[in-house]
Amino acid sequence: MILGKLWAVLGAQVNKLANFFWTADPIAQMQYEYDSAVAQLQDGRKGLEQYRALVERVSLQVTNAQKHATNLEAKVKAYLQAGDRETAAKFALEMQKAKGELEENQAQLKMHEESYGNSLEKIKHASGKLSKIREKIQKYDAELKMSKAEAEIAQLAQTFNFDVSTDFGQIEQVIQEKIGLNKAKVRVAADLSQEGLVDVKREQAVEKVMADQALRQFEVEMGLVTPETVGVKEDQKELGPATVSQTSK
Repeated sequence: MILGKLWAVLGAQVNKLANFFWTADPIAQMQYEYDSAVAQLQDGRKGLEQYRALVERVSLQVTNAQKHATNLEAKVKAYLQAGDRETAAKFALEMQKAKGELEENQAQLKMHEESYGNSLEKIKHASGKLSKIREKIQKYDAELKMSKAEAEIAQLAQTFNFDVSTDFGQIEQVIQEKIGLNKAKVRVAADLSQEGLVDVKREQAVEKVMADQALRQFEVEMGLVTPETVGVKEDQKELGPATVSQTSK
């Protein structure tokens, strides 16, 4: 009674251990079962090959027995035609035995051929099932990996909360502030670069006017043009004081 309970407890523990391995890696367990079935099928194929060799031997025996019976029948006919009934009777008895053995061999051959055919069909059927199991293993393996990856992605999506209250969010905010500060420095530098630009353009305009006046004065002095043509004096009266006043500014 006590031993029976112990065996029951031990069996339950073994079942728990087996279930653990089954659930830990079901694909590996399926692959193990598949490999075991393939090994058994290979053994069965070897046995079928040996059985086929037996069928071939029986078939050869039937062929030889058929030839022997046919040969004996020919001898019986020959001795009867020759009038030697005694010898013909001797071969007739031997022929009768040979035909009996031939019938037995033919019956055995038929039985072996049927048994071989049945075994062959079973192995073909088992091979087809194993092929489907292999496809299922590949399919389940791919689906299991995909579902696992999807679950991990979903978990990461929950973990990576980009809210400002999280560490990641605070770091992101600091980065954005630094980017804003850098952009502000660039804008300030651009704004400051506009200072004095008006004065520079004004000085360039004055220099251009003075250069033009100097060129006209040179042309008058050289007699290339007359004052009445270019109006140097008028320009000097109008532009001279203004030019001085702007320069003094």
